[in-house]
Amino acid sequence: MIRCSQCEREFDRKGEDKFVASISGSIMGDEYIESYFFCNTCGLYTVEIYHDRFLGEDEISARGPVSKSEGDAKVTLIQRCLEPWDKKCRCEAHRAYFGLWLD
Repeated sequence: MIRCSQCEREFDRKGEDKFVASISGSIMGDEYIESYFFCNTCGLYTVEIYHDRFLGEDEISARGPVSKSEGDAKVTLIQRCLEPWDKKCRCEAHRAYFGLWLD
């Protein structure tokens, strides 16, 4: 369950609140998946971060609130990739999003 980091309203993953964009990257053997949720009530984004550890337990955390302008820019960047779910993708969008951290 993920909630808006501003108003704490629970996002309905199957309805209109499903994630807006998501991107996956491999960093030091671990997979990071960052999913952006937009709250129509607050007008802000919340980012769910799923950390799939190569060694150890997985972890899910949230970041936010993220302003609409910053979130829109990240979503636009993610949408430039044809396969944002591919943790091994090294397209321009993945490199810009994750920087030099990618494996």
